Amino acid sequence: MSRLGSLGARLYRGEVGYDFVAKRKIWYGISILITITAIVGLAVRGLNLGIEFKGGAVFTTPKTSVSVSQARSYAIDASGHEAIVQKLGNGGLRIQVSELDQTQANKVNETLSDKLHIPKDKINAEIVGPSWGEQIANKAWTGLAVFMLLVVIYLAIAFEWRMAIAALIALVHDLTITIGVYALVGFEVTPGTVIGLLTILGYSLYDTVVVFDGLKEGSKDITKQTRYTYSEIANRSLNGTLVRSINTTIVALLPVAGLLFIGGGVLGAGMLNDISLSLFVGLAAGAYSSIFIATPLVADLKEREPQMKALKKRVLAKRASAAARGESAEDSADESGEPHDEVFGGAAAAGAVVGPRNRGRGRPSGKRR
Repeated sequence: MSRLGSLGARLYRGEVGYDFVAKRKIWYGISILITITAIVGLAVRGLNLGIEFKGGAVFTTPKTSVSVSQARSYAIDASGHEAIVQKLGNGGLRIQVSELDQTQANKVNETLSDKLHIPKDKINAEIVGPSWGEQIANKAWTGLAVFMLLVVIYLAIAFEWRMAIAALIALVHDLTITIGVYALVGFEVTPGTVIGLLTILGYSLYDTVVVFDGLKEGSKDITKQTRYTYSEIANRSLNGTLVRSINTTIVALLPVAGLLFIGGGVLGAGMLNDISLSLFVGLAAGAYSSIFIATPLVADLKEREPQMKALKKRVLAKRASAAARGESAEDSADESGEPHDEVFGGAAAAGAVVGPRNRGRGRPSGKRR
């Protein structure tokens, strides 16, 4: 078995673990800092909306020896607006100029024909109105609102309302960071970007639901025992699915990274940049939020319940009593006949850090004979 596979098995059995939930204030602080940076970037720089949202003209030329930088300079001089120029596979150019009407587009077309030494009728000019992009944006917002509503309803029914709220906050967290990155790097926002943003919602939700399912199973009859608090059970469930979450995220990120850095960066494919950046940032943010945000938030909300507060007091009191007698918590559980890890799904031990579990007195777990 590989090291990663062995680690995953040990995490699941509870032999090792890391206390993510106990350090939730650190993760909250990091998320708040990243989110504030994203919001500031969005407020200061704004989004670089593509021609589909602002309107303009797209000129496609046949094969030409004129460089991209020269063509861009010609288009800017002729239109007075910023231009985006891309080299096509057939040696032609795609020149995109925003905020042009029909009269201005004709003027730019004539200038390009003269400067590029290409007959005017060989240049394909296409006028794009802003209403089309506006319709896409409106439909995207509608789809996003419906998706969020359905997610909250489903999670509230399948799990509970606290998990629904935590998942919703995690989704908003991922979207905010992704949009903020677009503002900071200045990538153009196109319909491909919108598709990417809507796609990452499903990926982000997947890991969160996997952890919540384990948490639901592990917290059954939790008030009938005095070994673990709800936060510790949540941490056990998180550790039990940790390697699975990492593996699925890496597998999803690899092809997206290929699109972004090779397809977009090396080959200069504009549409690949638009969709791959949103997918790359969104997938990474989704993996982070499912581990460091969603589950700790559920634990925070649950620990406010009177039943969970009472349970925590009983657990701490029992541990203090066991410590006073010089016993470990597991010895105390053995004598009281309380269930062991297998009852709670065999995930990582509560409050444990990476390393072998201390069984105390060198005796294996289980009831005394």
